[in-house]
Amino acid sequence: MEQSRIRNFCIIAHIDHGKSTLADRLLEITGTVEKRKLKTQMLDTMELEQERGITIKLQPARMSYRAVDGQEYQLNLIDTPGHVDFTYEVSRSLAAVEGAILLVDATQGVQAQTIANLYLAIDQGLEIIPVLNKIDLPNADIPRRAEELKHLIGCKREDILAVSGKTGEGVSEVLGAVVKRISPPQGHAADAPRALIFDSKYDDYRGVIAYVRMVDGRFSKNDAIRFIATHEYGHALEVGYLNPAYQETPALSTGEIGYIVTGLKEIAGVRVGDTVALKAKQEATNPLPGYKVVKPMVYAGIFPKEGDEYNRLRDAMEKVALNDAALTYEPEQSTALGFGFRCGLLGMLHLEILQERLKREHGQEIIVTTPSVAYEVVMRSGEKKTITSPLDFPDPSFINETLEPWVKADIVTPANYFGNVMSLVTERRGIFLTTEYLEESRAILHYEMPLSSVIVDFYDRLKSATQGYASLNYEFLEYRPATIVRLDILVAEDAVPSLATLIHKDEAQSRGRDVVETLKETLPRQNFVIKLQAAIGGTIVASERISAYRKDVTGYLYGGDVTRKMKLLEKQKKGKAKMMAMGKGKVDIPADAFIKVLRRRS
Repeated sequence: MEQSRIRNFCIIAHIDHGKSTLADRLLEITGTVEKRKLKTQMLDTMELEQERGITIKLQPARMSYRAVDGQEYQLNLIDTPGHVDFTYEVSRSLAAVEGAILLVDATQGVQAQTIANLYLAIDQGLEIIPVLNKIDLPNADIPRRAEELKHLIGCKREDILAVSGKTGEGVSEVLGAVVKRISPPQGHAADAPRALIFDSKYDDYRGVIAYVRMVDGRFSKNDAIRFIATHEYGHALEVGYLNPAYQETPALSTGEIGYIVTGLKEIAGVRVGDTVALKAKQEATNPLPGYKVVKPMVYAGIFPKEGDEYNRLRDAMEKVALNDAALTYEPEQSTALGFGFRCGLLGMLHLEILQERLKREHGQEIIVTTPSVAYEVVMRSGEKKTITSPLDFPDPSFINETLEPWVKADIVTPANYFGNVMSLVTERRGIFLTTEYLEESRAILHYEMPLSSVIVDFYDRLKSATQGYASLNYEFLEYRPATIVRLDILVAEDAVPSLATLIHKDEAQSRGRDVVETLKETLPRQNFVIKLQAAIGGTIVASERISAYRKDVTGYLYGGDVTRKMKLLEKQKKGKAKMMAMGKGKVDIPADAFIKVLRRRS
């Protein structure tokens, strides 16, 4: 295909605004997928995506389209996620294309993630095609939503397309706009081959498969290749594109998006953002800029349920991390849980998806410790440490200052919920900045908030406070001084390291109370009383008790002296005390208890 007739674009939007449904219609109208094989969410290939109805992974697809000028065009689409936890997937997609369809639900209008993704696309210098979706719904308000988009982008009304991804109405005009408005890819076909890796996955039989955007030159099957950043060598055992199934071709040319089967079994050899070069011309090949390093927002420990499963968990983590570039992990050892990993993630949904993927794709039953953000600690000696685990938090007497991460949060909400939102944010130590009106009855509230107040259950609470109408986006701002303490949880007077958490001192008592109450509802009763305590150092800030089962040891007695009954009860009491003293009073905490403690109580 001539370079001038290639168009690379992606679809960006807020969650649930219909990206995957529009992608289905594009595949159908261009004849990329036969009608009998078409199913909903064609580009959501993971079982989890189909179940939850959300896009988790970016997914490329190539389409052929005959435009009104009679010319055949190659359209390379990348479908992207909409949730804030998967913004890194969006940013990588944007770096591989020249244009973006900005999709907005005509019933809901511009939302927080719409704005965040738009700014990402503008930063990349992409051509933006604004599209209103779901115009077939009775409550679609096209004039009102078009005004919002005009205000947001500064475009003309005639530039905004109105479509229904469900019925297909107006979708052909979107394809026409892609061809007309988005420029063909730049690059030099005669130069040494260079390709940018924007995603990758592992195949048990074929090794690592790299998803690439060709920038210069041409890669053919059986070419000897080199990965510039990792210094690994491989062979292009197969090259091709996705439609959305793998389709082998003799070569990938300048401007095209496709895949290379590398044959590499070493997962670390292929890194997202790296440059693929031809081995024979590696010295003459300058590496591409790649991507900025993603900054994890939340950290959690992940341990195998059975200690001897560590090696299998390590292999599983390697394979998931290859396909999830926002995931960082390093080995960690816990006296209670054994060997595991300290994982850096972008949010709680990201953590949930990681848990599910480890379980479904790799059969790993795991225990997840309480999530924490990364704090910076300045020691009295002047040394500066980054603390990602509560177990690494130093003795307070050696600390000069503790700094916690803050974020800039944008909340889009109807005006009649301003009071509810402001109360919730104030409760979470948020600082109000400004209000920016999208229209008379809807605005963006700009706040600064501690990251620890946002990551756990703030989004759920925000939805409850606004009857589901508000949306949230946040990005890292800076570190600020704070009074942070380690909250330890004791079960039967034994500390449970996996339940320890770092928290602001003002919130420690209420958080401790929440945890011990959750454990009281979750843990099974035993033959002895279980004490549940939350402590800061040697100070107990919250406590509960789970009463013991009481076997009726006097049930077979009848009549006689009451002292016989008292002796039996006293013997039972001593037996329970002995059980505790001998260490038989240990409590096995079920995995679901850890999961329930992960979220604050509403």
